[in-house]
Amino acid sequence: MRVTLATHGGLAAPVLAGLPPDVVDTHALPESAAAELSRLVAAATEAAAGAPEPRRRAPDAMSYSITVEEDGHSCVLVQSDTDMSPEFAALLRWLKEHAARE
Repeated sequence: MRVTLATHGGLAAPVLAGLPPDVVDTHALPESAAAELSRLVAAATEAAAGAPEPRRRAPDAMSYSITVEEDGHSCVLVQSDTDMSPEFAALLRWLKEHAARE
């Protein structure tokens, strides 16, 4: 599984625009870390499926796109600081700690 994190908006938008996304590939992780990432992705995906429509966007809020690619399929999870589920937040924290810039 390959997971990519892109960050958009907020006050840091001009700085972030020039940075590559953060990427984690489970093939490069220890088995326990790969299992934890899979669990976090599953929880965030499940939470997003039952989530209500996002609220109105705040002008300076950060938004995050997490793209999950596995077995020829991909899905994109998008949330912001104003409407982030706890499951998405946990995945976001994990990715920020473990990702490498491409």
